[in-house]
Amino acid sequence: MTDGPSPNIAANALRPIDFRAVLLVMFITLLWSGNPVAVRYSVDTLPPIYVAAVRFLLATLLMYFWCRAEGSRLRLHAGQAVPCILAGVGMFLQIATFNVGVTMSNSSHATMLINTYVFWVLVIEHVLLRSARWEVRKFAGVSLAAVGVVLVVTRASGSTLGAATGDVPTLRGDLILLGSALILSVKTLFVKAALRRIEPGKLVFWQNLVSVLLFFAWSSLTETVDLSRVTTTTVIAIIYQGIFVGGLCFAIQAVLLRRHAASQIAVFSFATPLFGVLLAVLFRGDPVTPWLFVAAVCVALGILLVNWRPRSAAVVEGRPLDP
Repeated sequence: MTDGPSPNIAANALRPIDFRAVLLVMFITLLWSGNPVAVRYSVDTLPPIYVAAVRFLLATLLMYFWCRAEGSRLRLHAGQAVPCILAGVGMFLQIATFNVGVTMSNSSHATMLINTYVFWVLVIEHVLLRSARWEVRKFAGVSLAAVGVVLVVTRASGSTLGAATGDVPTLRGDLILLGSALILSVKTLFVKAALRRIEPGKLVFWQNLVSVLLFFAWSSLTETVDLSRVTTTTVIAIIYQGIFVGGLCFAIQAVLLRRHAASQIAVFSFATPLFGVLLAVLFRGDPVTPWLFVAAVCVALGILLVNWRPRSAAVVEGRPLDP
């Protein structure tokens, strides 16, 4: 998800979020929530890095046509190539660890753990960058999310409850997913800074292209791809990741961020872990346990507390997004 209104746009140029905008935000939140499930279906028959390569190839093609339709020029100017390459490397590392982590865990764990990147961003901004205040509300949000993560990792990882009905999570897979969330937080902050001198569409296109080259190169060196194992479900899952998550979600959010403050939209991201767990249970048969429910609620409330801003304190800011 990598677009946002220009920092130069005045706050009064943006509209209050209305019912239609809420429906659109919840729609793309639901689509994003299904991404771990789609990845899990993909890696049932294809290696995880190859899945990422094909997914981002589709996303890159979509981004190319998006930029053409928008009239955005893709030619890089002086000082823009290095940030695009670094963003692409960050994308490669984050998605590679995410796909590998999903392979070794399950969809419900993945959707909760990857969304902890919101809290990593806050910690980095406060501790290292000194650019964010540690308010009581945000501290409570991070604390709640930490409780949720501990419950996910200690109460469900390695459980045999899902062996007969769903994917079995492992401690190693969950830790890799946490690492992916940390990488995503660093990449988010980097992209936010890079957007000050590179147009959003251009940055997303080039970071995707760099990551695609890295995905295919790494896959060719480390994985064996057996296309004879590909099923209709595999194809649908990859199309979902590349077209719907990488294309439709990006387009809708880009339009929303031109009309509404990013803080108004970000607050609805609390629903992502809740939707993600529900979809994982419905489609992958992930086990439903009291601890899983409590963990999802803790992470969701944590995201809500961190993103919630009183109307008087709302500011216009770009919210990086990854297709």
